[in-house]
Parts: sequence; C-alpha cells; structure tokens
Amino acid sequence: MQVTEINAQGLKREFQVLLAAQELEERLTNELSGMKDKVQLKGFRPGKVPVAHLRKVYGRSVMAEVVQNAVNEANRQIVADNGLKLALEPQVEFPSDQAEVEKALDAKGDLAFKVALEVMPSFELADLSDVSLTKRVAKPSDAEVDEALERMAGQGRPFAERDEGAEAQSGDRVTIDFVGRIDGEEFQGGKGEGIDLELGSGSFIPGFEDQLVGAKVGDKPLVKVTFPESYGAEHLAGKDAEFDVTVTKIQAPGEAKVDDEFAKSMGMESLEKLREAVSEAIGRDFEAATRRRLKKDLLDALDGKYAFELPPSLVAQEFAAVWAQVEQDLKTRGKTFEDEDTTEEKAQAEYRKIAERRVRLGLVLAQVGESADIKVSDEEVNQALIARVRQFPGQEQQVWDFYRKNAQALAELRAPLFEEKVVDHVLGQVKLVEEPVSKEALFADEDDDDTTGEKPADKAEAKTEAKAD
Repeated sequence: MQVTEINAQGLKREFQVLLAAQELEERLTNELSGMKDKVQLKGFRPGKVPVAHLRKVYGRSVMAEVVQNAVNEANRQIVADNGLKLALEPQVEFPSDQAEVEKALDAKGDLAFKVALEVMPSFELADLSDVSLTKRVAKPSDAEVDEALERMAGQGRPFAERDEGAEAQSGDRVTIDFVGRIDGEEFQGGKGEGIDLELGSGSFIPGFEDQLVGAKVGDKPLVKVTFPESYGAEHLAGKDAEFDVTVTKIQAPGEAKVDDEFAKSMGMESLEKLREAVSEAIGRDFEAATRRRLKKDLLDALDGKYAFELPPSLVAQEFAAVWAQVEQDLKTRGKTFEDEDTTEEKAQAEYRKIAERRVRLGLVLAQVGESADIKVSDEEVNQALIARVRQFPGQEQQVWDFYRKNAQALAELRAPLFEEKVVDHVLGQVKLVEEPVSKEALFADEDDDDTTGEKPADKAEAKTEAKAD
C-alpha cells in the first residue's frame, strides 16, 4: 500500500492511496485460503475446497471486505504516521470510472482512492494569571423566605363555597365547563368539564380569567381571547377564539396560615425547621445563578484569549444545529426575520459567529481537560444516568436500557460533567473577587444570555459543550 499526501491547506489534508493489483490479489488469496476450513460446499470434503472455486463463489464479496479493510488500514496509517488528531471521520473517495473499479475488484488493476481529512488545530494554552472575575453572591433574606412560605401555604389553603348568588372575585376558585371554537369550529384540546380555575392565577390564556370575575353559579358567559403568538400549539398560536363557559361552582379562599401546624403538614417538625429548609432551597437557587454568571464571564474571558483556525466541518455542523433552533423558534412564534428587525442574511452571519465561538470554546475546554488529565468516572456517569431516569416516572427501565445500549447517549451525559470539571479547574487559575449583591442584581439580565454569553433560546440558545476525545 502506497500512501502519498497530495494536499495540505490549513486544517485540511488529502492523501492518495494506491493498492497495486498484485497486492489486491495477495490479500484476496489470503482471505480465501483462510476460509477453506470454515466453508462447507456440496461436493467437497471439509477443508478441501479449492481456492479457485472459493474465488468463483465468494470472490466479489470477499474482495469488498478486502477493500474495506484496506481503507481502514490506510486511515489508521495516515493518522499514526503523520501524528494527526482528527476533527471528523475521514472521507473516502473512490474512482468515478466504474470500469476501473471493476478491474480492481477482480484484482486485474490497481485501486487508487483519496482520503480527505480535517484535523484539529494546534494551539498553546493561554496564561490566565491576569484574568480577574467577579463572583456575585446573594443570600436569601427573611422577606424572600417569608414570601416563599406564603406562596407554599397559599397553594394548600382551604376553599369554601360562596353564598348562593355571590359573584366570583379575583382569588376565588371557580369550577367551569367550557367549549372553545375558532372560526365557529371546535378545536382539539378546547373542551373541558369540571375544571377548577383560580381567578388571577394566570393559569389560562391571558384575558380568560378576567372575564369570569363577577360571574355567578349558573352563568354562561362567552369568553373571547386571543392565543399568544408564542403559544405551544402551533395551530392555535395567534388565533382568536371564543369559549362557551358554564360556571358550576364558586369557592372563596380561606386563610393561609404559616405556623407550626403548616410546617408539620409539610413534613417538618416546626416552622423554624421549615424556614431553614426553605432558606437552604432558595440559597441553592442563588448558588446556581452565581455559577451560571461566573461561568459565562469565564467563557467570555477564554474567548478573548484564543484565536486559531477552526475545522470548517465542525463549524458547519454547529451552525446547522444553531440555525435549526432559530428557524424552529421563529416558526413556533409565528415571526419572521423582518419582525426581529433583521434579515436572514444578517441573522445567518450573527449565528455563524455563535457557532464559531461554541466550537472554539469546546476545543479549548477539551484541550485544558486533556492537559490536566481530567476524567469523568463511570460512577459519576451512573449518577447522572440515575438522575435522568428519575425524570421519567413509569418509564425508568426503558430510559435506563436506552442509555445503556446507546454509547452516543451516554457520551452526551458525560460531556457536561467533563465541562463542569474543566470549568472548576480553570476557575482555580484566575483571580476571583466575591461581591455581595441582591437577588435582583444576581438575576438581572439573566434572560439576555446563557453560560456562553450568547443570546437566549428565542434567538437560538448557544450552549458550549466540551467535546473530549
């Protein structure tokens, strides 16, 4: 086998591989000879089938395996001999002349094919000693804990039927039957009976609950609403609808007491213990927000430290994923690029930069992890898998089996674990300055970016994932 590099431009490499007819013949003969003791053919004793006869019966199929094995061998040789680190699987191009291929399959002619590769860029890890990041830290206030407790108590508060003839007020729970129509036609999911609805909760379509305030038991108001443009059901988004509603019951809310008895109903021994548990839960939310903001700032700093050529195919794949999110989001919201005050061309340019950033940061984090010998243990992956399984009650076994039989799915669980470990490692190399902030300051503008510092899901949320080899 003769391998020759014929092109090297940037991160792209191309090699010519030549398998001489004689080598093809030798490889085919060796494969057929190895079959003699395994093949049983009518009229021949075991192990006595002539190679010539085997060639007549199995020659083409065996030669196909010979060629595939040669391709795999060539790919391994190219990578090993040149010390390459591939960005994607090699692309193999066989001759377009079918007659030439046929001669090679009969071992009567040479077989020449091309192998195109994209390699990972080579870059030095940056010195981060000059990077200083602010770690915003917030602690739950007594007022925030009180608000959470009031909300919890409110969800479990008692309701009592109002007097006959009483009008429904905001905060009341009404029981209703309804039938929805669009353009006079009933639509799927627009019908319900015996549905409890707390007025003012915002549970139904905007405007629906407001039109039931003042209604009495037995009233049959016609409720007119417009489904939001961002409504989850695409066939209803932005549509005007009318609901024939019948009010069957009206209940007034009772007092929501936050006391020891309430705490015991929540499984805690006292209100003090419940307050501690709620404060800890809010604190965990704050810590998660702190982590998100700090990670975003760190990735912004890393992005400013590196500039190197990116594998075009990786960028293309990432852009395709981002752009699919953009188009799906616009479709779901019934919007156009003009509605977003841009054009498709400008949007594509913007999101291509996002794709490039994702690829660049992924490569940086992967190299940091490799250099620091950061590993994700099987036990850590198992814990992540158990957490994922718990998200699907009733389907635990199916989800478990899916991941256990799907290496790619398991890799998708491992990747974020690896990334978080790398982020922790990098945070240890920069200067961190803690800054106490309020809850409002901690969560301010969080919807305007994610951990990679790009725009949110309504413009294709960009999530950096380190892809370890």
